[in-house]
Amino acid sequence: MKNQEKAVKPVKFGEAIIVLLAMLVIMGTGVIKFGLSPTTPVLLVIALVILWAKVRGADWDTIHDGIIDGIKTGIIPIFIFLLIGALISVWIAAGIIPSMMVFGFHLISAQWFVPSVFLVCAIVGTSIGSAFTIISTIGIALFGMGTTMGFNPALVAGAIISGAIFGDKTSPLSDSTNLASAIAESELFAHIKNLMWSTIPAFVVSLVLYFILGTGSSDANAMGKINATVATLNANFSITWWAALPIIVMFVCAWRKIPAIETLLLNVGLGIVMLFIEKPSTSLSSVATMIETGFVSKTGNGSVDALLSRGGISAMMSTVSLIILTLTLGGLLMKFNIIQTAMVPLAKRLKGNGSLVTAAILSGIGVNIFVGEQYLSVILPGKAFKQTFNDKGLDNLALSRVLEDGGTVINYLVPWGVAAVFAANTLGVATLAYLPFCFFSLFSPVFSILSGFTGVGLKRLPSTNDNSATSATMAANGR
Repeated sequence: MKNQEKAVKPVKFGEAIIVLLAMLVIMGTGVIKFGLSPTTPVLLVIALVILWAKVRGADWDTIHDGIIDGIKTGIIPIFIFLLIGALISVWIAAGIIPSMMVFGFHLISAQWFVPSVFLVCAIVGTSIGSAFTIISTIGIALFGMGTTMGFNPALVAGAIISGAIFGDKTSPLSDSTNLASAIAESELFAHIKNLMWSTIPAFVVSLVLYFILGTGSSDANAMGKINATVATLNANFSITWWAALPIIVMFVCAWRKIPAIETLLLNVGLGIVMLFIEKPSTSLSSVATMIETGFVSKTGNGSVDALLSRGGISAMMSTVSLIILTLTLGGLLMKFNIIQTAMVPLAKRLKGNGSLVTAAILSGIGVNIFVGEQYLSVILPGKAFKQTFNDKGLDNLALSRVLEDGGTVINYLVPWGVAAVFAANTLGVATLAYLPFCFFSLFSPVFSILSGFTGVGLKRLPSTNDNSATSATMAANGR
């Protein structure tokens, strides 16, 4: 092992920056300029990073260890994605998602539809603490309603995702919120309270923009389409208030702090039971096929069939494959200290609070862009900037908020990011299409940076003022 470490040259700051910029150019050009799926550009970057590592003297075992270390962090999320694929198909077949759509058409006004979508996802998301669950359940129902009413699919997707992110960010049940708090070593509820300095302004601005862009329907025949869709759903699915039972169970599981895997398995099982109750003639083999390959809608209504023909474990495999590649890339960058080498010197050279907060947020954004993994976008900047924040007299709460604003919320905006890939595949809207409308993610870091420069809401260590007073007293006494 010692010979192995000696054989690999240490990475210098300039070299790390060059590698990261080259990666960004390759992935950005492939996805943005040529419109490619992120999979191929990410695979190309992985190949080039491996080639670079070999040129620098790394052996295959070290490279393989980096790959394994990277993928290991994503095993649980990958399994969750597979279960969500099964959940979507079962919930459609059992009439749960169609019921949500029908009741939603009666409860939500078309005049205020998009802001209502944002609010509903935000409220439910705060209660559940999982953006992925919101997007893949009520998100699909609301998306179907929005497209039926004639709204821009990218706008509706942006409102759904923004609301889901708000809920995930402000819920004490959220994994990412707990992670940011733990990495910064701040108390959880104090962290959530401190988040409000950037979260509430971002929420208000987002809501105003959704009111401006999403009031009224852009389709003059919206009511006719709604009535036709409701009639189709009533004729082909079991529309019943019992469809709310799995959602209630989901709330109870969140309240009881039951982990996501167990919650999803329970809801898949409950959906299957409801399906057999509503349609006793359903065969076991058809259920198994549906779980594996997804639900296929055959209502005769093209728009309804296109919306509800989805789900299944196999449908999630494109998401899983990109996640594996992204995690592989992240593991290699971590193994060869590329990210760390680029971040640590930056943290040490910063002076003002505004520039420090900005750099920490940009680091979180950078990790999201270069690695595409939400958790690492919190962990790496947290470790790199913690000491610097404390040295500048800033409380751990200041850091934990920055980690959320620059890390957690941004992953949904990166086309090869784990969260973005999931959201895009689940709703069927490309990341770059919904990105301009995902206002909450766009404005959260902006208000966090403003807080850094103005000092408003920027938590300081209690000892800072005491030390300043002590220094002033000593100076007055000529010491």
